[in-house]
Amino acid sequence: MIHYIGAKENPSAEINASFVSAIKELSISSLLTKCGIYKSSRTLSGEISGEKRSAYEIVQFLLLMVFQGCNLYRYLGSKKQDIACSKNTYRRFLSDPHYNWRRFVTLLAAKVTVFFHSLTNENRFHALVLDDSVVTRNRSKKVELLALIFDHVIGKSVRGFNLLTLGWTDGFSFIPVAFNMLSSAKQEKRFAEARDDIDKRTNGFKNRIAAMQQKPDAAIALIRSALAAGIPADYILMDTWFTNEPFIRRILEEGLHVIGMLKNNKQMYHYNGRLYNLNSLAAYFARFHNPGDILGSVIVRTRKECIPVKLVFVRNRNKRSEYIIILSTDCSLSDSEIIRRYGYIWSIECCFKVCKSLLKLGSKFQPVNYDTTVSSTALVLTRFIILEWIRRQNSDFKSLGEVFFFCYDDVRDIELSDALERLISIMADGICAGTIQVAESVRKELLDWYVSKPAFIRSLCTKQMIAAGVLSTDSDGTKNQ
Repeated sequence: MIHYIGAKENPSAEINASFVSAIKELSISSLLTKCGIYKSSRTLSGEISGEKRSAYEIVQFLLLMVFQGCNLYRYLGSKKQDIACSKNTYRRFLSDPHYNWRRFVTLLAAKVTVFFHSLTNENRFHALVLDDSVVTRNRSKKVELLALIFDHVIGKSVRGFNLLTLGWTDGFSFIPVAFNMLSSAKQEKRFAEARDDIDKRTNGFKNRIAAMQQKPDAAIALIRSALAAGIPADYILMDTWFTNEPFIRRILEEGLHVIGMLKNNKQMYHYNGRLYNLNSLAAYFARFHNPGDILGSVIVRTRKECIPVKLVFVRNRNKRSEYIIILSTDCSLSDSEIIRRYGYIWSIECCFKVCKSLLKLGSKFQPVNYDTTVSSTALVLTRFIILEWIRRQNSDFKSLGEVFFFCYDDVRDIELSDALERLISIMADGICAGTIQVAESVRKELLDWYVSKPAFIRSLCTKQMIAAGVLSTDSDGTKNQ
């Protein structure tokens, strides 16, 4: 039997309401205008009952499309097609080369990250995260700029694009701030070339040129665009592919510190006037008999640029006889702090998983035009940013009083066990000093409270309760008075 879901039980209605409210709060309409996505002409607007739809309404419809349980083609063929525009309207809208979708994502991310930054302490760690993920199009043949991309996950080359993404994280939230749908820089690996009839003054032409860049050059362009938009960050986190001496030097020139993982290859480093490879450094400084996870660390200089870096050797939990190496250009950080901060890089992997599995990245639209590839990817990242905004709005503590924030900061930093132990210690010291008088009824209430608590709480308070005279000891342990 199929259960009927009424209006009050329909979760999509509540999701749509929250999503529309977030779109208004973030002033997405004004951001679209700044990026040139503002026209409401006959070429972009669908005529429904004599009405024309603006670009803002079309974007809102496309953002909510993923929550309908079907793609755009199925939706336009259903009974709900009366509230939508024609298929050609959406096709022309997404394939317009004049719209700057990449800048739209960066401006939206800058607005959200600046707001999130204001909610946390100024000393909290904020970083950019750089990584890439393959978007496969194995069944496609004539997609513009489709290329042969090596997928490190499966260990072989596939047809598709390489989604190079730069994100921002504060350890609690992750926001994608810039992206580039990379093709291959080598012509022999591209199955289809870019259109030659596109105006070179448009954003579509610039996106096609950027898609054929080398990955390090494209990454530096993303970092510069994020910093120019005012996104707060002092560090950048990277995996082994990006953590090399030439790329580290380019990032340091942008004013950011680097924390990344190293490959255990033939890279050489200066130490005490001699050159050592990573295996030699590990033999000197990594203590493999150490039962902990941190085996050791050393401050060295890179081979050509002589950049001072700190190398931390960490035991591989999957194979404890091996180790991994984390590099930091900020040598003042402790070993544990470097490891903790590098752990934030996992947030971008979660972003890729959500975008592909839940937000239908690469599967909701199967465009042939490269402009549509960029715009559909921008819509997926926009959905992710809005969902993160909604999550923070619903989960963060809120109050109108300044006193609450001061008290909350103090209480939040104290564990429950420490708080209980301190309270009982204050009471016991007062009783022993004679400044606090405990009546028999109060003593009985304290005893009943002590007996009703779990064993781990009683173990924290036993010593103080004995000092306060609520409990007594004998040869068998503690005994109630």
